[in-house]
Order: sequence, then structure tokens, then C-alpha cells
Amino acid sequence: MLKWLKIIRFIDEKTGAASVRTQPRITCSWVSTRAQVFSDVILTPLHIVPVKMLAAYRNLGQNLWGPHRYGCLSGVRVRTVVSGSCAAHSLLITTEGKLWSWGRNEKGQLGHGDTKRVEAPRLIEGLSHETIVSAACGRNHTLALTETGSVFAFGENKMGQLGLGNQTDAVPSPAQIMYNGQPITKMACGAEFSMIMDCKGNLYSFGCPEYGQLGHNSDGKFIARAQRIEYDCELVPRRVAIFIEKTKDGQILPVPNVVVRDVACGANHTLVLDSQKRVFSWGFGGYGRLGHAEQKDEMVPRLVKLFDFPGRGATQIYAGYTCSFAVSEVGGLFFWGATNTSRESTMYPKTVQDLCGWRIRSLACGKSSIIVAADESTISWGPSPTFGELGYGDHKPKSSTAAQEVKTLDGVFTEQVAMGYSHSLVIARDESETEKEKIKKLPEYNPRTL
Repeated sequence: MLKWLKIIRFIDEKTGAASVRTQPRITCSWVSTRAQVFSDVILTPLHIVPVKMLAAYRNLGQNLWGPHRYGCLSGVRVRTVVSGSCAAHSLLITTEGKLWSWGRNEKGQLGHGDTKRVEAPRLIEGLSHETIVSAACGRNHTLALTETGSVFAFGENKMGQLGLGNQTDAVPSPAQIMYNGQPITKMACGAEFSMIMDCKGNLYSFGCPEYGQLGHNSDGKFIARAQRIEYDCELVPRRVAIFIEKTKDGQILPVPNVVVRDVACGANHTLVLDSQKRVFSWGFGGYGRLGHAEQKDEMVPRLVKLFDFPGRGATQIYAGYTCSFAVSEVGGLFFWGATNTSRESTMYPKTVQDLCGWRIRSLACGKSSIIVAADESTISWGPSPTFGELGYGDHKPKSSTAAQEVKTLDGVFTEQVAMGYSHSLVIARDESETEKEKIKKLPEYNPRTL
């Protein structure tokens, strides 16, 4: 039985912005939803919005400091909202498996066949014949996963992050990646790289290898003409084959038979969770985001020691721009890395004391802000500057270094959260009359139609 949900968004209007083969059907659970939003970025019907990325983004309007309902999504049942810590664009997947997009679009990352900014959620016509079950956003590229395990990609491809076998500046319409292995079940995007996982637990990567985030034991760096440094990018999916652990005395040991169950990407680092509830990390080591008590880049997946003990395994992983999170099997939330890079970094996983005892349902990271759905509450925090993505409301503190409940959403049950560079999106449950009334009291947002 489908559940009715609404999507809420927190945002800042700074971004007015191969052959297909038959494959087994992937079974997914569907949840019916409607949308709402608050944050710093471009708004659209689903309360999902992109954020202002430093000074590069043209100001398109005032920030939204609290949650707003997406008026243009009235009657649209939404199952999932998607953005990313590097992304100034947003996606939603309806209960019928249709993919909508909006936000910044300089490289065609919205999949509409052009590079025009889109201010309100719009159906991606090029995928209207597919049933989409998952999607992921990079800085300027997008991946979409179908129910048969095929992956479509669009947007920027300068570093091969679309997996199409070439390097082109922009691919504005969905194209199927060059892959003919087992059906894909999970995906994740970093700034300029991508990860896909098949149904057997094998991991593949493609795109920019600059910090080793692809996991192929190389940063791909070479000296080109005129002493210019360039990178040997992976243009098609390549299997991540080596997993290691390091002993206290520095000895490197292989970890065999790793079966990947989940993958998450920050701007330039990657996390995986395996079938034994172990966590591996690799890529850019700055600010301790890899959790190895050092800032060294890792070229292949390295075991994060803290989660390799009985009763201390992980069940969820999340990657922020420069940080990482994991939820342990006993429910504790662990953090490592940095959200405020001007302050001290957390070099290895530490418990988030402010959320001790909370049952984490969904977590998302922006450039430096965090939003969490836990128990009956929505919680957020992030250092200044923020642009409304924390959702605290007008005439309230705009930032917080400690986790705070989003009081503007009191009485609203959050099913799922998503966060872009500086905007947030929330799917809110809409089952009872009381819940409907609470949501109805939130202000409505109707972006301009260009």
C-alpha cells in the first residue's frame, strides 16, 4: 500500500540553478510522496534546491530561511529526492519511476537536451520510457539507474565521469554508460567521478583519478606538453579490485573477498560498506575525511579500523564534501573529517554525542552543513556561512556548530532528506489529517517559469 508523503525543501535561490540489453528486474519498494523545501539554492516543485557555490553563482533571488512547500508539485507523488554535496541541481523520482530535474545546467546535467537553467522540476523526457529507481548527482553530472539495472548518464564529461568511453565537455541528453556486466544496484557521484555497484557486490569506478578516489592504486597524474600536469582518466567503468588494511606497524595486508553493499562519495573521496559491516575509505585524505588518523591520500580502499570489531560494525554510510559519517549496528552516529575547514579536524571516527540515542533514518551532507531525519524530528547543523539550508526560519540564528532540531518542522514526520551544495530537501509524510494540516501551514514556494 502506498504512503502519501510530502517533500519539504530548504534553500537559497542562488542557482537559477550504446545498446540496451535485457536484464533482470530489480525489485524496489515504492513510497508515495509530495514535496516541500527550504535552503540556499534554486527551488523547484519538490522542495529540493541547489546552492550558491561561492561567488560563482549568480544571485537569482532571496534565500529561503525556512521550509517551503513546492506549490508546483501539488498532486505529484514523490518517492525520492536527490542532490549532492557538490551539486547545485536537484532530482526527484516519482512513485511511477519517472525522473524530474531542475537547477543549474551549464553542462546539461539536467538531461533536457540543452544547457538552460531550470527553476522548477521538469520531467526528463529522454528517460520517460524507463522506470528509474535511483539517481546520483555530481558537481555537474548525473547518473540514473533503471529497474533493469542499466545506468544512464548526462552532464559534464571532461574527465570521463559519464562512463561513455570518451571525454566531451557536455552531454545534455541521457546516454547509456559503456558497461555490459551484471545489473547495477547502487550508484554514487563525487565531484568529477562516479561509482557503480553490481548485484554481486562488485564495485566499478570511472572519471577523475586525481587523489586516488577511483581506487585503482594511482592518481593518474602525468606530465603532458610544456610540463603541464594532466590526468589519465578512466573513461569506462573499471572494477575496484584491491582492498587493504594497515597494521599498527605499517604493514599492508590484502583484505580478500570483499562484497560491497553500499557506496558513498564526497567531493574527492569514497566510502564503501561491505557484507561484513566493515567500512573502507580512499581518495583525498585532507582534514581526516578517510578516518585513518592521518591526512595521507589513499589510492586503494583501506579498512577503517574502528568498525572492524564484533558488535561495532556499520549499517549506514554517508559522505560529505570533506567529511564522512557512519551509523553503527547499535545505532550510534560516527563522524570524521571536517565541516568547518578553518577549525580542527576529526582524524578518526568519533561518536556524535549530540545525537546519542536517536534512531537515524536518513542523513545528507552539503558543502559544510548536515541534515538528519531521526525519530520524530528533523535535525540540522552547519557553520557560517549558511544560506537557509538549515531551515531554522526567518529572524533565527542562521548557523549552528551543534546539532539542533528544526523547530519549523515540528509535527512534520520526515521520511527522507537530501542536501545540495547549500540547499536542503525533505520528504514529509502525509498520511493523517493532522500531518496534512501541519504541512499545509508551511509557506508555499512557486518558482518562476522561464
